[in-house]
Amino acid sequence: MSVHPHAGKPVRPEDRINIGQLVSDYFLQVPDVAITAQRVSFGTSGHRGSSAKISFNEAHILAICQAVVEYRHEQKITGPLFLGKDTHALSEPAFASTIAVLIANGVNVVIQNDSLSGGGFTPTPVISRLIISHNKIENQSDLADGLIITPSHNPPTDGGIKYNPPHGGPAEGEITKQIEQRANALIKAGLVDVKQVSFAQAVQSPLLSQQDFIEHYVSQLNQVIDMEAIAKAGVTIGVDPLGGSGIAYWPVIAKKYGLNIKVVNPVVDASFAFMPLDKDGKIRMDCSSPYAMAGLIAMKDDFDISVGNDPDFDRHGIVTKLGGLMNPNHYLAVAINYLMTHRNWSADCKIGKTLVSSSLINRVAKKIARPLSEVPVGFKWFVDGLHDSSYAFGGEESAGATFLARDGSTWTTDKDGFIMALLAAEILAVTGKDPHQHYLELAKELGEPCYGRVEAVATFEQKKVLTALSSSDITADVLAGEKITEILSHAPGNNAAIGGIKVVTENGWFAARPSGTEEIYKIYAESFIDEQHLHMIIKEAQDIVSAAFQAAGL
Repeated sequence: MSVHPHAGKPVRPEDRINIGQLVSDYFLQVPDVAITAQRVSFGTSGHRGSSAKISFNEAHILAICQAVVEYRHEQKITGPLFLGKDTHALSEPAFASTIAVLIANGVNVVIQNDSLSGGGFTPTPVISRLIISHNKIENQSDLADGLIITPSHNPPTDGGIKYNPPHGGPAEGEITKQIEQRANALIKAGLVDVKQVSFAQAVQSPLLSQQDFIEHYVSQLNQVIDMEAIAKAGVTIGVDPLGGSGIAYWPVIAKKYGLNIKVVNPVVDASFAFMPLDKDGKIRMDCSSPYAMAGLIAMKDDFDISVGNDPDFDRHGIVTKLGGLMNPNHYLAVAINYLMTHRNWSADCKIGKTLVSSSLINRVAKKIARPLSEVPVGFKWFVDGLHDSSYAFGGEESAGATFLARDGSTWTTDKDGFIMALLAAEILAVTGKDPHQHYLELAKELGEPCYGRVEAVATFEQKKVLTALSSSDITADVLAGEKITEILSHAPGNNAAIGGIKVVTENGWFAARPSGTEEIYKIYAESFIDEQHLHMIIKEAQDIVSAAFQAAGL
């Protein structure tokens, strides 16, 4: 994809969204579930869409929440439901719709203080931590779960909702499929089985309570990060929350632990008009994009470490003085290497990575003699291992990760952008070197990876073919001049289906898989030789996928 001429530049008047129209469409547009694009559809992280496209509207939220309530009843989940929202424009009306359904169904709902007055934003990892903390001390018959209203880093026109069951992490596919099917059935039937009270009634209900989520989360951060080391070293930290839900947390973190933190952009604006445009010219709060992070990158010399997060704070972007914005894969490798050599965790704890993350992580794991577990795309595959502490770390190439508390207990079972950001400061404080310097040392010792990802349009039928590919369907025995050593259709870490294919050689690999939410397929690739070799891998990967489509008559 070519770079848009305005990428990295300020938003223009024509790029701004009409928030009033967006909210109006949320209430007035009625989805037709006979149309695929208007159905409830859970990808790797909840249901996402836009009211302008009739893919995220009041009917979707009412139906999803009723389906969640019915799932809770079926599973005998009777504890509180922790509810959070991010700063997207559609999150506010969806938040109100969610409360109206949950209260009507007799659910005890807990929200952040000030959530009813236009503030009270709550990051994804905070909901995860609240669930885990509650379920650790409460009777198992009073388990809590949660909902987060967020489309993650998606553009301002989008909305999203995701469900975290009692383990605190993203719901497994079996759960989301059940919720998805029931929600679509409810919409098709005209929502007649959805219980709902007015929002005015709901906020007066004793079932709705407010709590200081910020204090709960911040007060426990020293359990997972060496905050004393950061404070003692005087590390200066620049923070750009990208207008996201964690914006009120950083000043509290700074005050409680005596950290030198400056929030360089304190603006919350549902239009996100303060954002530099992303690579494709769209407003997108992607903290792993050098275009979206252009503002913070320009300030890199003002701080020892600079960090950014996406709107629900489950992702991280790390900026250093010498290296600028780190490639997410590079930082994952550095974080794993540091944590596994600076935490007194069990030697049996696994390093969890998605199979489209850099093989530099594989080489780090081998170097430090720690077990590695490669799983399919989606953070849900790490949840069980993080929950029982058999995984020390779980991370994916899209800049999302979490890890165990310092004592080896569970911290979160969902991605935590706060701790990944603070870990960068801890690494500098403890070792005297920033994460970029550590990456250069790893690359010198283990090889420097060249990583790429490309997308291509794919029909529904083509996506089905790609999902069903097996190793026997690949007839090539050489990739970019190297002998193919592995062809995987299932992840080696848990034998779960990849939903695509991964082809591996000694110094490179590619993986091809369809998008769960868009009419495209993605090719991820990496070379430990050079950029030219990477381009060869991508080209031959595209040829292999095209051949599979042709063999299927598509």
